[in-house]
Amino acid sequence: MRKIAAIDDESFLNAIKTIIDTKSESIIYETSEEQKKKIRIGLEQIEKGEYFTNEQVETEIEQWLKEK
Repeated sequence: MRKIAAIDDESFLNAIKTIIDTKSESIIYETSEEQKKKIRIGLEQIEKGEYFTNEQVETEIEQWLKEK
């Protein structure tokens, strides 16, 4: 910790931070109110069955591509 604190090369410290961030086990995501609202809407849609499965989407894409 002392050695890192003694480094004054900002780009090097940013590289170290990037490494630490990618290895961190507890990533905390901060969401805005708009993002939270969209998540709530999405969850409500799922509860109502208003969604497509991955298989349905892939089938639709295949059909669309055949039409082109």
